[in-house]
Amino acid sequence: MKSFQTHKVSQEHASLTIEDYLKQVLHYSGRKIQKLTRQKGIFLNGKAAFLQKQLKLQDTLRVLVVEDISYGVQPEAGNIEILYEDDYVLILNKPPYQLVHPTGQTTSGTLANYLAYHLAEKGVVSTVRPVHRLDRETSGCIIFAKDSRSQFLLEQQLKERVLKRTYWALTKGIVEPPAGTINAPIGPHPTSPNRRAIHAKGEEAVTHYQTIRRFSDASLMELSLDTGRTHQIRVHLAHLGYPIIGDRMYGVRSPLMSRQALHAVSITFEHLGDNRQITVNAPLPLDFERILNSFGK
Repeated sequence: MKSFQTHKVSQEHASLTIEDYLKQVLHYSGRKIQKLTRQKGIFLNGKAAFLQKQLKLQDTLRVLVVEDISYGVQPEAGNIEILYEDDYVLILNKPPYQLVHPTGQTTSGTLANYLAYHLAEKGVVSTVRPVHRLDRETSGCIIFAKDSRSQFLLEQQLKERVLKRTYWALTKGIVEPPAGTINAPIGPHPTSPNRRAIHAKGEEAVTHYQTIRRFSDASLMELSLDTGRTHQIRVHLAHLGYPIIGDRMYGVRSPLMSRQALHAVSITFEHLGDNRQITVNAPLPLDFERILNSFGK
Protein backbone atom coordinates (compact mmCIF):
# COMPACT_ATOMS: atom_id res chain seq x y z
CA MET A 1 0.00 0.00 0.00
CA LYS A 2 1.34 3.43 -0.94
CA SER A 3 1.86 5.92 1.88
CA PHE A 4 1.31 9.65 1.47
CA GLN A 5 2.09 12.72 3.57
CA THR A 6 -0.38 15.61 3.62
CA HIS A 7 0.58 19.30 3.64
CA LYS A 8 -1.72 22.31 4.08
CA VAL A 9 -0.53 25.35 2.15
CA SER A 10 0.01 28.37 4.40
CA GLN A 11 -0.20 32.03 3.45
CA GLU A 12 3.59 32.16 3.33
CA HIS A 13 3.74 29.53 0.59
CA ALA A 14 0.64 30.43 -1.39
CA SER A 15 1.50 31.38 -5.01
CA LEU A 16 4.46 28.97 -5.16
CA THR A 17 4.29 26.31 -7.84
CA ILE A 18 4.15 22.69 -6.68
CA GLU A 19 7.72 22.22 -7.90
CA ASP A 20 8.92 25.25 -5.94
CA TYR A 21 7.06 24.01 -2.84
CA LEU A 22 8.72 20.60 -3.13
CA LYS A 23 12.15 22.18 -3.49
CA GLN A 24 11.94 25.13 -1.10
CA VAL A 25 9.64 23.85 1.64
CA LEU A 26 10.07 20.08 1.57
CA HIS A 27 13.71 20.20 0.39
CA TYR A 28 13.24 17.53 -2.27
CA SER A 29 15.98 17.14 -4.86
CA GLY A 30 15.26 17.42 -8.57
CA ARG A 31 15.89 13.69 -8.96
CA LYS A 32 13.42 12.85 -6.23
CA ILE A 33 10.79 15.13 -7.79
CA GLN A 34 11.26 13.36 -11.13
CA LYS A 35 10.78 10.03 -9.38
CA LEU A 36 7.57 11.28 -7.75
CA THR A 37 6.15 12.41 -11.10
CA ARG A 38 7.01 9.06 -12.73
CA GLN A 39 5.24 7.25 -9.89
CA LYS A 40 2.25 9.63 -10.03
CA GLY A 41 2.93 10.56 -6.43
CA ILE A 42 1.69 14.18 -6.27
CA PHE A 43 -1.94 15.14 -5.66
CA LEU A 44 -3.46 18.58 -5.19
CA ASN A 45 -6.88 18.70 -3.50
CA GLY A 46 -7.41 15.04 -4.32
CA LYS A 47 -6.45 15.22 -8.00
CA ALA A 48 -3.25 14.39 -9.86
CA ALA A 49 -1.27 17.59 -10.25
CA PHE A 50 1.33 19.11 -12.57
CA LEU A 51 4.55 20.55 -11.18
CA GLN A 52 3.88 24.05 -12.53
CA LYS A 53 0.45 24.29 -10.92
CA GLN A 54 0.29 27.35 -8.65
CA LEU A 55 -0.74 26.76 -5.04
CA LYS A 56 -3.39 28.70 -3.12
CA LEU A 57 -3.94 29.24 0.60
CA GLN A 58 -5.36 26.12 2.32
CA ASP A 59 -4.73 23.87 -0.68
CA THR A 60 -4.08 20.26 0.32
CA LEU A 61 -0.98 18.73 -1.22
CA ARG A 62 -0.44 14.98 -0.85
CA VAL A 63 3.00 13.60 -1.65
CA LEU A 64 4.01 9.97 -1.99
CA VAL A 65 6.48 8.74 0.63
CA VAL A 66 9.36 6.91 -1.06
CA GLU A 67 9.80 3.91 1.19
CA ASP A 68 13.01 2.83 2.90
CA ILE A 69 14.43 -0.61 2.21
CA SER A 70 15.75 -1.40 5.72
CA TYR A 71 15.35 -0.49 9.40
CA GLY A 72 19.02 0.27 9.94
CA VAL A 73 18.95 -1.96 13.04
CA GLN A 74 17.93 -5.56 13.78
CA PRO A 75 14.22 -5.71 14.74
CA GLU A 76 13.77 -7.23 18.20
CA ALA A 77 10.61 -7.91 20.20
CA GLY A 78 10.26 -5.61 23.21
CA ASN A 79 7.95 -3.11 24.85
CA ILE A 80 7.75 0.48 23.70
CA GLU A 81 5.45 3.24 24.93
CA ILE A 82 4.23 5.50 22.14
CA LEU A 83 3.35 8.97 23.41
CA TYR A 84 2.54 10.50 20.02
CA GLU A 85 2.48 9.48 16.36
CA ASP A 86 1.55 11.11 13.05
CA ASP A 87 2.58 10.71 9.40
CA TYR A 88 6.01 12.15 10.08
CA VAL A 89 7.17 11.39 13.62
CA LEU A 90 6.96 9.01 16.56
CA ILE A 91 7.63 10.14 20.13
CA LEU A 92 8.43 7.38 22.61
CA ASN A 93 8.79 7.33 26.38
CA LYS A 94 12.26 5.91 26.98
CA PRO A 95 12.62 3.95 30.20
CA PRO A 96 15.76 4.45 32.29
CA TYR A 97 18.76 2.17 31.69
CA GLN A 98 17.94 1.58 28.01
CA LEU A 99 20.10 2.82 25.13
CA VAL A 100 18.37 4.76 22.36
CA HIS A 101 20.35 3.14 19.53
CA PRO A 102 22.96 0.38 19.19
CA THR A 103 26.44 1.64 19.96
CA GLY A 104 29.80 -0.01 20.48
CA GLN A 105 29.34 -3.66 21.39
CA THR A 106 25.67 -3.20 22.32
CA THR A 107 23.67 -4.21 19.25
CA SER A 108 20.40 -5.37 20.82
CA GLY A 109 17.89 -4.43 23.49
CA THR A 110 17.84 -0.78 22.48
CA LEU A 111 14.81 1.41 21.89
CA ALA A 112 15.64 1.43 18.16
CA ASN A 113 15.60 -2.40 18.01
CA TYR A 114 12.18 -2.49 19.66
CA LEU A 115 10.80 0.27 17.45
CA ALA A 116 12.01 -1.55 14.33
CA TYR A 117 10.13 -4.66 15.47
CA HIS A 118 6.99 -2.59 16.12
CA LEU A 119 7.19 -1.20 12.57
CA ALA A 120 7.81 -4.66 11.11
CA GLU A 121 4.74 -6.01 12.91
CA LYS A 122 2.71 -3.28 11.18
CA GLY A 123 4.21 -4.19 7.81
CA VAL A 124 6.07 -0.87 7.58
CA VAL A 125 9.70 -0.72 6.45
CA SER A 126 11.19 2.52 7.74
CA THR A 127 14.74 3.29 8.84
CA VAL A 128 14.79 4.13 12.55
CA ARG A 129 15.90 7.76 12.81
CA PRO A 130 16.28 9.29 16.31
CA VAL A 131 16.42 13.08 16.00
CA HIS A 132 18.32 13.49 19.28
CA ARG A 133 19.71 11.27 22.05
CA LEU A 134 19.15 10.60 25.73
CA ASP A 135 21.75 9.10 28.06
CA ARG A 136 21.24 5.47 29.02
CA GLU A 137 20.04 6.41 32.53
CA THR A 138 17.85 9.34 31.44
CA SER A 139 14.16 8.65 30.92
CA GLY A 140 11.40 10.36 28.98
CA CYS A 141 10.49 11.87 25.59
CA ILE A 142 12.53 11.07 22.52
CA ILE A 143 11.47 11.85 18.95
CA PHE A 144 12.01 9.65 15.87
CA ALA A 145 11.52 10.76 12.26
CA LYS A 146 9.68 8.41 9.90
CA ASP A 147 11.64 9.37 6.77
CA SER A 148 14.73 11.31 5.71
CA ARG A 149 12.85 14.49 4.81
CA SER A 150 11.10 14.57 8.19
CA GLN A 151 14.42 14.00 9.90
CA PHE A 152 15.97 16.92 8.03
CA LEU A 153 13.09 19.25 8.90
CA LEU A 154 13.07 18.23 12.57
CA GLU A 155 16.82 18.73 12.79
CA GLN A 156 16.27 22.21 11.32
CA GLN A 157 13.65 22.88 14.00
CA LEU A 158 16.17 21.75 16.61
CA LYS A 159 18.83 24.13 15.25
CA GLU A 160 16.37 27.01 15.07
CA ARG A 161 15.02 26.22 18.58
CA VAL A 162 11.53 25.57 17.28
CA LEU A 163 11.76 22.00 18.57
CA LYS A 164 12.11 22.43 22.34
CA ARG A 165 13.06 19.82 24.93
CA THR A 166 12.18 20.27 28.59
CA TYR A 167 13.72 18.24 31.42
CA TRP A 168 13.18 17.75 35.13
CA ALA A 169 16.17 17.13 37.36
CA LEU A 170 16.45 16.61 41.11
CA THR A 171 19.64 18.27 42.29
CA LYS A 172 21.59 18.21 45.51
CA GLY A 173 21.29 21.47 47.46
CA ILE A 174 19.10 24.56 47.26
CA VAL A 175 19.83 26.14 43.89
CA GLU A 176 20.72 29.83 44.05
CA PRO A 177 19.65 31.84 42.22
CA PRO A 178 16.43 29.83 41.80
CA ALA A 179 16.24 30.60 38.05
CA GLY A 180 18.75 31.61 35.42
CA THR A 181 20.82 30.64 32.40
CA ILE A 182 24.05 28.68 32.34
CA ASN A 183 26.21 29.69 29.38
CA ALA A 184 29.43 27.71 29.60
CA PRO A 185 31.21 25.93 26.71
CA ILE A 186 31.52 22.14 26.90
CA GLY A 187 34.21 19.92 25.41
CA PRO A 188 36.02 16.63 26.03
CA HIS A 189 37.34 15.98 29.52
CA PRO A 190 41.15 16.31 29.59
CA THR A 191 41.73 12.87 31.16
CA SER A 192 38.52 10.82 30.79
CA PRO A 193 37.23 10.11 27.24
CA ASN A 194 33.72 9.24 28.48
CA ARG A 195 33.25 12.53 30.32
CA ARG A 196 32.71 16.15 29.28
CA ALA A 197 34.00 19.28 30.96
CA ILE A 198 33.68 23.07 30.93
CA HIS A 199 36.56 24.74 29.13
CA ALA A 200 37.14 27.83 27.02
CA LYS A 201 37.81 25.93 23.79
CA GLY A 202 34.66 23.85 24.07
CA GLU A 203 31.49 24.23 22.00
CA GLU A 204 28.82 26.74 22.98
CA ALA A 205 26.35 25.29 25.49
CA VAL A 206 23.34 27.14 26.91
CA THR A 207 20.93 25.76 29.52
CA HIS A 208 17.98 27.64 31.03
CA TYR A 209 16.69 26.55 34.44
CA GLN A 210 14.09 27.37 37.06
CA THR A 211 13.26 25.87 40.43
CA ILE A 212 9.92 24.07 40.60
CA ARG A 213 10.13 22.96 44.23
CA ARG A 214 12.58 23.16 47.12
CA PHE A 215 13.18 20.49 49.72
CA SER A 216 15.42 20.54 52.81
CA ASP A 217 18.61 19.87 50.84
CA ALA A 218 17.45 19.33 47.26
CA SER A 219 15.77 21.20 44.39
CA LEU A 220 13.43 19.99 41.68
CA MET A 221 14.51 21.87 38.56
CA GLU A 222 12.95 22.42 35.12
CA LEU A 223 15.50 22.89 32.36
CA SER A 224 15.46 23.68 28.66
CA LEU A 225 18.27 23.63 26.12
CA ASP A 226 19.38 26.02 23.40
CA THR A 227 22.11 23.57 22.41
CA GLY A 228 22.49 19.81 22.63
CA ARG A 229 25.97 18.95 23.86
CA THR A 230 26.74 15.52 25.29
CA HIS A 231 25.86 15.41 29.02
CA GLN A 232 25.01 19.13 28.84
CA ILE A 233 22.52 19.35 31.73
CA ARG A 234 24.63 17.11 33.95
CA VAL A 235 27.83 19.05 33.31
CA HIS A 236 26.17 22.46 33.69
CA LEU A 237 24.41 21.66 36.97
CA ALA A 238 27.59 20.17 38.43
CA HIS A 239 29.48 23.28 37.27
CA LEU A 240 26.90 25.43 39.06
CA GLY A 241 27.57 23.43 42.24
CA TYR A 242 24.32 21.46 42.29
CA PRO A 243 24.96 18.02 40.74
CA ILE A 244 22.02 15.81 39.86
CA ILE A 245 21.21 13.32 42.60
CA GLY A 246 22.48 9.86 41.68
CA ASP A 247 24.84 11.11 38.95
CA ARG A 248 27.95 9.05 39.64
CA MET A 249 29.97 10.65 36.84
CA TYR A 250 29.51 14.32 37.76
CA GLY A 251 28.28 14.06 41.34
CA VAL A 252 28.01 11.28 43.88
CA ARG A 253 26.08 8.05 44.33
CA SER A 254 22.80 8.26 46.19
CA PRO A 255 21.10 5.67 48.40
CA LEU A 256 17.79 7.14 47.21
CA MET A 257 18.19 6.51 43.48
CA SER A 258 20.47 4.19 41.53
CA ARG A 259 20.66 6.49 38.48
CA GLN A 260 20.79 10.20 37.78
CA ALA A 261 17.44 11.84 38.58
CA LEU A 262 16.94 13.30 35.09
CA HIS A 263 13.77 12.96 33.01
CA ALA A 264 12.87 14.41 29.58
CA VAL A 265 9.42 15.57 30.59
CA SER A 266 8.21 17.13 27.32
CA ILE A 267 8.90 17.92 23.67
CA THR A 268 7.33 20.82 21.76
CA PHE A 269 7.60 20.99 17.98
CA GLU A 270 5.91 22.33 14.87
CA HIS A 271 3.79 19.76 13.03
CA LEU A 272 5.41 19.02 9.68
CA GLY A 273 2.10 18.92 7.82
CA ASP A 274 0.17 21.96 9.01
CA ASN A 275 2.60 23.90 11.29
CA ARG A 276 0.50 23.42 14.45
CA GLN A 277 2.50 23.62 17.67
CA ILE A 278 2.36 20.29 19.47
CA THR A 279 3.55 19.49 23.00
CA VAL A 280 3.96 15.89 24.15
CA ASN A 281 4.53 14.98 27.81
CA ALA A 282 6.08 11.90 29.38
CA PRO A 283 4.92 10.80 32.87
CA LEU A 284 7.55 10.46 35.57
CA PRO A 285 8.88 6.90 36.00
CA LEU A 286 8.26 5.14 39.30
CA ASP A 287 11.77 5.62 40.72
CA PHE A 288 11.54 9.39 40.15
CA GLU A 289 8.06 9.46 41.72
CA ARG A 290 9.34 7.55 44.75
CA ILE A 291 12.29 9.84 45.41
CA LEU A 292 10.06 12.92 45.12
CA ASN A 293 7.61 11.40 47.56
CA SER A 294 10.39 10.61 50.00
CA PHE A 295 11.60 14.22 49.89
CA GLY A 296 8.06 15.51 50.11
CA LYS A 297 7.51 13.72 53.41
